[in-house]
Amino acid sequence: MSENDDHGPATTPARPLPAADRGLAEAVQEIERHVALGGWDGPVRVFALVSTRQALAAEPTLATQLAPEVLSQAADDAHHLTAVEQEGLPAATSLEELLAGLSWPATVDGVAVVVERVVLPSAAEEAMPTEPDAALEYLMAHPDRQDVRLAVGVLRAGGSWCAVRTRANDVDDAVAGGPDLVPGLVEAVAATLL
Repeated sequence: MSENDDHGPATTPARPLPAADRGLAEAVQEIERHVALGGWDGPVRVFALVSTRQALAAEPTLATQLAPEVLSQAADDAHHLTAVEQEGLPAATSLEELLAGLSWPATVDGVAVVVERVVLPSAAEEAMPTEPDAALEYLMAHPDRQDVRLAVGVLRAGGSWCAVRTRANDVDDAVAGGPDLVPGLVEAVAATLL
């Protein structure tokens, strides 16, 4: 993705980002668009983020697997990141349990997680039953519910970026982006890098 790509006002920050943050924002946006191609109702997906330059230096044959535009971007931008989807994630009963079981070698510069959630307005959440089955039934039947896809990336050196897409506005230029749109998930993903 180049700096000249137009992804609409929702994904374009109001002020320029520092180079490392821009690299992370671009990687998270690319991951979210990639996952969006598969449609909704997908599983949790986890990606290791690695410096493209460092990965190419360590493994020169990687150049044959990357698109020419990626190689060009990496040559021009020391902060360019390559996302590597993690296959065979450990079995977990919740996102929290999955994240708690992840750890990364020092060669991984960051992590991105993509998950779908159902959200309600605050007033509707207050009326939700406390019993889990009743709460799920209430949530799924509520007329104001919103299905959202959250893509959250965090760098080991600091910095985060979130991309949020709603099913009701399922187009690339309606994806919201920012460093702390989902603070709880940012914190949980960052903990995997400790």
